[in-house]
Amino acid sequence: MYKSTLALAVAVGVLAQQAGAAGFVEDSKLSLSSRTMYFNNDERETGGFDQRESGQGFKLDYLSGFTDGTVGFGVDVQAVWGIHLDGGKGHRQNANNSFFPSDTDGSAVHDWARIGGNAKARFSKTEAHFGSALAPNLPILVSNDGRLLPQTFEGGTIQSKEIDNLTLNGGQLTHAMGRASSNRTGLSVNGASADSNKFQFAGGDWKVTKDLTLQYYYSNLEDFYKQHFLGLVHVLPIGEDQSFKTDLRYFDSSSDGKNSSGEAGYGFNNNGGYAKHAGEVDNKTWSAMFTYTLGGHAILLGHQQVGDDGGFVWLNQGSVRNGNGRQEGAGGASFYLFTDSMINQFARAGENTTFGQYSFDFARVGVPGLKTSIAYLRGDDVKNPVGGGTYHEWERDARIDYVIQQGTLKGLGASLRHGSYRGEGQSIGDQDQTRLIFNYTYSFM
Repeated sequence: MYKSTLALAVAVGVLAQQAGAAGFVEDSKLSLSSRTMYFNNDERETGGFDQRESGQGFKLDYLSGFTDGTVGFGVDVQAVWGIHLDGGKGHRQNANNSFFPSDTDGSAVHDWARIGGNAKARFSKTEAHFGSALAPNLPILVSNDGRLLPQTFEGGTIQSKEIDNLTLNGGQLTHAMGRASSNRTGLSVNGASADSNKFQFAGGDWKVTKDLTLQYYYSNLEDFYKQHFLGLVHVLPIGEDQSFKTDLRYFDSSSDGKNSSGEAGYGFNNNGGYAKHAGEVDNKTWSAMFTYTLGGHAILLGHQQVGDDGGFVWLNQGSVRNGNGRQEGAGGASFYLFTDSMINQFARAGENTTFGQYSFDFARVGVPGLKTSIAYLRGDDVKNPVGGGTYHEWERDARIDYVIQQGTLKGLGASLRHGSYRGEGQSIGDQDQTRLIFNYTYSFM
């Protein structure tokens, strides 16, 4: 049993004595979310793999309010359950599967589950959370929810809004629970076999005006990397139902500890790309996105530059293995760049990526709940780790989403997504990917 789970049990016992306190029960929320997903990943290369799988996921969330007093206390509990519906014999990737956990023979397990929770405290406008169901959404760490079940983290976080227009965040994480795993793992970067139990971060968002927000964050994954982030978001109202948004992001990542010294297991494979110093984190990445919105129309254009010395780095446990040498299903992670797309990341050394997207909200023409978008990304000047030179790659993504607005099935959502990727000299291979997802959440209280 995890230490955080034990601490949560103690907290629940203490708070049970105060359950009648105003706020703790009255402000509680209980919901059950259902997700049905079909996943088809067709590798177009000769001899490539055609992955076809479907599954059902359930997520039960209980969020208490806070007890009365100068310091209020509460608990959050989350239980998740994934069920394998169909894997299609011969259509399943055994190694490091990020859709279902793998059994000992490489086949998908029938089902998997885990339960976790957080103890929480609130003083004035400051909240602290400690437990194993943390889901940060910050520039230096974005919890992934791209499959049946969400990725969560174990540790502690604190958020303060004591100063008007300033939100401060900090914390330390020790373990991750992958989206296709019942177990926890240490923290790592993709391509490294070793892990760490200390990811520290701090930073904040300053709303300078109602239209301008500035951001700074620092993070450190012990023995892997240190990372600084600077961000600017500005929304310019042009006229009635029109706006122009500017979003600028800059990351500066460098090696730390054992990664700096080249110790075995702590090297970073630079997303399968070039590295000036093999295995060592060394990267500067900037990106800029501009979005013009007119009514239900939104046109987005942007550019991103990854530094020449090595690929962009982010928290990803995809290479971590258990004591039996098997990967834990912990692969799959999100990061705070515009190029974190459906199939590829466009985050290799030297890569210059230009991207655009068009989206439309059909509520403006009398069909609320219906939205569509199409995006295109092209990365050039990617440094080739074998034989030198450069290559290019591109991806085209399209999606349509609909949420029923009224009636018995109100809140039921469907999403159909399709992506095509093509490239030269890359490690992932040409792919066509399709996802069909149905989501529904029922709130009990």
